[in-house]
Amino acid sequence: MKSGNRPNALIHEKSPYLLQHAHNPVQWLPWSETALKLAQAEDKPLFVSIGYSTCHWCHVMERESFESADVADVLNHAFICVKVDREERPDVDRTFMEAVQAMGIQGGWPLSVWLTPDLRPFYGGTYFPPTARFGRPGFRDLLIRIHELWTTSRESVTDQA
Repeated sequence: MKSGNRPNALIHEKSPYLLQHAHNPVQWLPWSETALKLAQAEDKPLFVSIGYSTCHWCHVMERESFESADVADVLNHAFICVKVDREERPDVDRTFMEAVQAMGIQGGWPLSVWLTPDLRPFYGGTYFPPTARFGRPGFRDLLIRIHELWTTSRESVTDQA
């Protein structure tokens, strides 16, 4: 257990992978009707993070980003955050892996996908480092940019979803 953080909704899950994230400052929800309805009620996009318990880069991204209070603040403010264990929900993993690949983005894990409140994927990727490197944007900067696009150019975002 990570000290200093109150557990999020994943604390009630059975999946070892989801339980690994139960004390992140990110207010994770499991993939559920509750999470999907919340996105619609709050009119926020969903950030869906898919991984599995033995995934090296999933652990790296958790340590670098999901345990960061600064990143969690942006995630919790701008998105409904959903964590998925691909071993528990291969259907969800397959759906969003295919969507990300259809965007011309290489798939892998952790799989990071942004969805409209009506569940249409509009951006995705795999591991994002905390700061720009490896030809990838920094995760917090990316979150801020996606939030800005959602709030200022929503029609363009939804048209591309």
